[in-house]
Amino acid sequence: MIVVIGGGPAGFFGAITAKEAQPDVPVLLLEKHQHVLRKVLVSGGGRCNLTNNCHDPRELIKQYPRGGRELNGAFHRFGPADIMGWFEGHGVPLKSEPDGRIFPRSDTSSCIVEALRAAAHQLGIEIRTGCGVIDLEFDAAEKEFLLKLDDNSKLRSAKVLLATGGQTSGDRRGGFALAAGLGHGIENPVPSLFTFKSQDSLLYGLAGLAVPNVSIKATGDAFPGKGLSETGAILVTHWGLSGPAILRLSAWGARAMADADYRFNLMVNWCPEVARNDLDKMLITWAEENGKKQVSHGPELGIPRRLWDALLEKVKIPRDKKWAELGKKNRNQLVEALTASNLSVYGKSANKEEFVTCGGVRLKEVDFKTMESRVQPGLFMAGEVLDIDGITGGFNFQGCWTTGFLAGMGMTS
Repeated sequence: MIVVIGGGPAGFFGAITAKEAQPDVPVLLLEKHQHVLRKVLVSGGGRCNLTNNCHDPRELIKQYPRGGRELNGAFHRFGPADIMGWFEGHGVPLKSEPDGRIFPRSDTSSCIVEALRAAAHQLGIEIRTGCGVIDLEFDAAEKEFLLKLDDNSKLRSAKVLLATGGQTSGDRRGGFALAAGLGHGIENPVPSLFTFKSQDSLLYGLAGLAVPNVSIKATGDAFPGKGLSETGAILVTHWGLSGPAILRLSAWGARAMADADYRFNLMVNWCPEVARNDLDKMLITWAEENGKKQVSHGPELGIPRRLWDALLEKVKIPRDKKWAELGKKNRNQLVEALTASNLSVYGKSANKEEFVTCGGVRLKEVDFKTMESRVQPGLFMAGEVLDIDGITGGFNFQGCWTTGFLAGMGMTS
């Protein structure tokens, strides 16, 4: 018998793959919560961004702050095209959005969950929900694993797939503890894909404001050298900053930001497509041609009017001041605010259902051809229980599908 611990995307797809490969081998999936595939159901605002339309493994691995090198060969064996083909072959039409994210054409995550559950049912996979594993041991004499469940019952299995996801609730009986109990090292888990808390006066009154293209840089003692940078859209929230660029920066800086207790400086360039010197020249020309206009009427820089007004207030330039009255000192202050606004970050907020863990089972202890443990033969691992995580865009789910598939094949080879 094969036992899969964890009813998320990696565990579910691993169980399906194993059963498809060896229909005569019983497969039992255990999920400690009352429902399987919970994260799939709520992901992407209920739409489920199941993968990304990036089919070159060399480019794909660049989207993983941790685990990219190990996933290179894995993506050659099972990548985005494979999982897209699987779902479409199971009655789920898909679509690609301009940024490469793949969603079901129906824009409902429930069809993804239903396809997986239907496949499991048709294959005869047994699923037990509300059934957690609190201890996992290997019986060397019998050459099989002994699983103790949270109702104190026990199971035995020749092979086990550990796919319990990342550590999001501090559950000491979770997958990291089970892996550690069998001799695995664990990279300390910290959050990834989170938003930033900031109370900088520049952001007051701007909640809900989206800026489509900015350049951000995290600086401070935790970020040596030139700091850590990202470019893209951001969203001002009631607590600080969110949006794709913020989430990507949090992924790449997850470990450093945790070490800094989420206190660092964030430099924001609100108009990165214009060089600083060119911006200064642009303002000089604008002032010469629009001297009688108030500075509240500025040149088109691709930033919202509310943000322009907030930047003026930040540098204490009255909105009714005439452009002809704007001297070099004020202009330099405005250029500085536009290209290098320095915001203080004092904490983080979880990104709701997109929460991802940086950390997990050390990758050198796993054979990425089969996902079998190099420490304990017969133990396989997939998904976020491993020290693998990607940025937003469907990459974390793809890591789950790929490692789940390889584990399913590995357990039946």
